[in-house]
Amino acid sequence: MRKNYSYHLVFIVLMLGFCLQLTFVKAQVVRSQTIWKTGEGAYKGYRIPALVVSVKETVLAFAEGRNDGGDSGDIDMVVKRSTDNGKTWSEEIVIWNDELNTCGNPCPVVDEETGRIWLWMTWNYGKDDESEIIYKKSEFPRKPFLCYSDDDGLSWSKLTDMSAGCKNPSWGWYATGPGFGIQQKSGKYKGRLIIPANHSYDDPNGNVRKGPYSYGAHVIISDDHGKTWRMSESITPGCNESQVTELSDGTLLMNMRSYNDKYSRAISVSSDGGETWSPVEHDFQLTESRCQASILNYGDYKGKSYYLFSNPAVPVGRTHMTIKISNNDCADWQIGKLIDACPSAYSCLVKLPNGDIGILYEAGEKKPYESIILVRLPIRSLLKCANDYLITR
Repeated sequence: MRKNYSYHLVFIVLMLGFCLQLTFVKAQVVRSQTIWKTGEGAYKGYRIPALVVSVKETVLAFAEGRNDGGDSGDIDMVVKRSTDNGKTWSEEIVIWNDELNTCGNPCPVVDEETGRIWLWMTWNYGKDDESEIIYKKSEFPRKPFLCYSDDDGLSWSKLTDMSAGCKNPSWGWYATGPGFGIQQKSGKYKGRLIIPANHSYDDPNGNVRKGPYSYGAHVIISDDHGKTWRMSESITPGCNESQVTELSDGTLLMNMRSYNDKYSRAISVSSDGGETWSPVEHDFQLTESRCQASILNYGDYKGKSYYLFSNPAVPVGRTHMTIKISNNDCADWQIGKLIDACPSAYSCLVKLPNGDIGILYEAGEKKPYESIILVRLPIRSLLKCANDYLITR
């Protein structure tokens, strides 16, 4: 009996080893690419990623190049280009360097009808911090600026101050995106360019920075391919760092960082191309801890339309970068994929020219701001219930 038992035990051990071997063979290791890293390159650090694909299939990665470490101070806007589906990248190109001032919050949008790449950004005096701007005690106001590229990001136009028509003068803080804008694809507002943005405003019941202020969101709209722009009505209360997507019936969905103590994303919808917005609600399927996020209308895959959402999916802290997937216009999020369990923060999703998903996000081993990395994944792998991919750095 003991002899047979030993044979059976050896057989079981061998079979377990074989099964484990098969498991590891099936599991593909996907290595992330470091696009920017703290301590490397022309700047002390990099933050706030944005990612788009041009009509000529050039992938453009934007970020803030920071020399002072914080959200204010000497910050420039930079971009890198890839012409091979994100496999290799150019040296960084400086889009905007205004000496020691802050040039940040990238929010690009590609006009698919003209090919022009519009880039919205925000500026403030380098010595003014966010609290001073919110309290309206800063030396200069924070302003939205706009430029464009007609050569797939190789060069950029002169900057235009868009404050006159795109910022309420009573607002304090102002920010575009961060992330990307969209162009409506169908219906009455087909071709409309829409830029998500946010601001602070006077509110006697507010408590932003312990003052009578609150955060709100809005969009910036163009119906003439960027010749003119205007603001929508505001979405309030308690939301900023917004991203917008178009649903299958042409409705716009705004997905926003929430300050309403719900530990989930704030949402609002518009049926008139972004001019007006519904009251703020919360999507409790999308857990957050007050951090920026990204939402992407991927389009059709094997007869179904998909939407993707990415953020650090935790109620406290900034870890566990996750992609969630919906196949019913963001009403439900049927699949969630953990991309990175380590510290992570801001992110941006894109559909790459070959159909893969690209996610550009802030990450690190100890802190989420050590680098900005890119992970590329086939859509089919995200739609599987099991985690087939092991992300390594």
